[in-house]
Formats: sequence, C-alpha cells, structure tokens
Amino acid sequence: MTIDQFNFAGKKAFVRVDFNVPLDENFNITDDNRMRAALPTLKKILADGGSIIIGSHLGRPKGPADKFSLKHILKHLSELLGVEVQFANDCMGEEAAVKAAALQPGEVLLLENLRFYAEEEGKPRGLAEDATDEEKAAAKKAVKESQKEFTKKLASYADCYVNDAFGTAHRAHASTALIAKYFDKDNKMFGYLMEKEVKAVDKVLNDIKRPFTAIMGGSKVSSKIEIIENLLSKVDNLIIAGGMTYTFTKAMGGKIGISICEDDKLDLALDLMKKAKEKGVNMVLAVDAKIADAFSNDANTKFCPVDEIPDGWEGLDIGPKTEEIFADVIKNSKTILWNGPTGVFEFENFTHGSRAVGEAIVEATKNGAFSLVGGGDSVACVNKFGLASGVSYVSTGGGALLEAIEGKVLPGIAAINE
Repeated sequence: MTIDQFNFAGKKAFVRVDFNVPLDENFNITDDNRMRAALPTLKKILADGGSIIIGSHLGRPKGPADKFSLKHILKHLSELLGVEVQFANDCMGEEAAVKAAALQPGEVLLLENLRFYAEEEGKPRGLAEDATDEEKAAAKKAVKESQKEFTKKLASYADCYVNDAFGTAHRAHASTALIAKYFDKDNKMFGYLMEKEVKAVDKVLNDIKRPFTAIMGGSKVSSKIEIIENLLSKVDNLIIAGGMTYTFTKAMGGKIGISICEDDKLDLALDLMKKAKEKGVNMVLAVDAKIADAFSNDANTKFCPVDEIPDGWEGLDIGPKTEEIFADVIKNSKTILWNGPTGVFEFENFTHGSRAVGEAIVEATKNGAFSLVGGGDSVACVNKFGLASGVSYVSTGGGALLEAIEGKVLPGIAAINE
C-alpha cells in the first residue's frame, strides 16, 4: 500500500517519525530539518480527515530524563502543523491510551520519547558491570518478552501504521519494525520521506547512469570497509577523502606527520587499492594537503604534498591540486554519491576542499547527473554552504543510508514490505 493510495478519513494512524533533533542548553531546537521532512506525511493524513499518534525517539536515554523529553519540541511541532498537538507524558501510561482513544479527526497526539523504555530498542538496561553471561542472557530474554507487550500496546492505539523514519530504518526496534506485524499489508505503508529515501538509494544502486563516482570521507577506514567493498563492484571512480587519506598515504610509504591514521589498517588500505585495480575502478587519492601545526582553526597553515607532511604538522583538508583533480572527476560523472567531507569542515579555515567538492557536485547535477548526499557530516556540509537545493537528493539517514549502500536489508523497510 502506498500513502497516496490510502484514505485516512476517520482512521487513527500511528506514525513513526525521526524527531531526533539537536537542542541547545535551553532546549531550543537548533535544526528542525527532520521535523520539516515529516510534514508532508502528517499533513496528508490530517487533510484526509485522519488523526495521528506520533512516535519518536530523542537522543540515547537510559531511562526517563527531562533533557530527552519530547515535550521540548511540542510547541514548535504545533506551529509547524498549525494544530495544537496534544502530549502523553508516558507512551505506555493510561494517559496515552485514553488520549489516543479520544482522538478526533484532525487531532494529533505526540507520545513521550519511546526510548524511555528499554523495550523500544530491545536491549536490557541496568545490568551490573560484572554480570555473568547467564545473567546477561536472562536479562535479554526478559526484555525481548516484555518488548512484545510494549509493541502490542503501541499498535493498539491505531488503525494503521506509517513509517516515515528512514534515520532509524536500520534498527529492528519495536516502533520501527516489530510493530508492523500487527497491521495487515493494506494498513501499513511508508510515509513520503521514507518513499523518497528508498527510491533515491535504489536509483544510486540499481539504476546507474555512468560514470558513477562515490566520494567517501570520514576519519576511519575501518568504519567504511563494508561500504567501500560494496561500492567497488558498482562505481567507476572512488574518491577517498577526509582523515582516511592519511591511512592510505602512510600505507604507500608517505610521510604524514601527526595526521590522523589507523596504523593497524595499513594492509587493509593496500588491499582495497589492489581490489580497486582488479575491478577496474579508478581510486582517486589526494596529492596535496592543507596542513596545520595544531588541531585548531587558528593554527598556522600551509600547503604541501600529501606524502611529505613535516613532523608536528597534520593534514586537515585537501590542497588546491587535489580540489582540481576531485572536481574534474565529479564534473564528468552521471551518478554521484557523497558521504563525508574532505577535511575538518567545522573549522572555517578548513572548509575549502569540502566546498569545492560540493560545488562540483552541483555543477554536475545541473548537467544532468543524479547526486545523492548522505551520512551526517556531508549533509551538514551542503547545508552549511547553502548547496542542498543544487543536488538531486539529500538523505536524512546517516547509518541507515550507509547500511543500505552496503547492500544490507533494512528492518524498517522489510517490515512494511512483508
């Protein structure tokens, strides 16, 4: 069932969203993109004459905690929707059940943070540090049992289920996957955001216009191994950027000063280079770096070859020659995936490389390429530089997007399709 085919008139919809938004010390929302991303789905349900029970998490609480309460976003959510959103202090409490039962068409109820209950994630809490394996196994079994009741109760609030939380689609949690079993296939569906995410990933992985270029940033090779290996069988060009650069450079015998490096992954880096060669993939590495004598925006800086970084200096961004090489490859591409900046873009003096990559992607997109930007920092990058509207799609899912690109089946997606 698709959300467009479904008529929500007179129905209560449990909508799982990802309202895990950043809050400042006064509980003001500093970036409401995730909330805005869910609006088309929520507004469609209300326009049809349905009512909504919203489930979300915020942060990683280990139990109820005021700083992780969704009440902090209630006022802003009401403003965005143009509806006075009701609130239930406890997603399992009597209040939640009563308020859900009383919902009238056009009304919205926000449940308190689902992760205040261990059952949402299905992981035991409060185990002693020295717990035995038997105790751990017993605790896990107990939480899995109580998770069934938790899930059943959430499902009982509604007539239909909508998953619009791509950001948690890679987690087999109560509200993201298990709950779907309580609704037949005509009463469960993706929200608009999920639909768009699923289509964008599918396009990048299965409907490839060539040349296909992936730009992989990030500080650690180890956290990107599976993705890089999966991409080597799909891409024409693989650009390695960010802190990973220095692991590859050192593996090839270069001098990297005090740049970030995984010394235990040097063989792995060489192995990935060998695999790229065997598969005919053009692996593109930096040739120069913008280096600094301290990890600081105010450090002294200069440019040098990436394999000749002096002692006491570290690479914090790519240099101008590398910018040109990367941009040239990107501009000649027809499918582009960008995950991870080229340097420490949080420091203004080390944003130039990431901006150059972003601008090259925008140019390629203007010339007909399909570009997908996703995974935490690269999304922050395109937003920071005001380039988001110039790419084909900006994904809201960090880990979920990466697991999809690794070729894994995401539980939140599988649960709707079952």
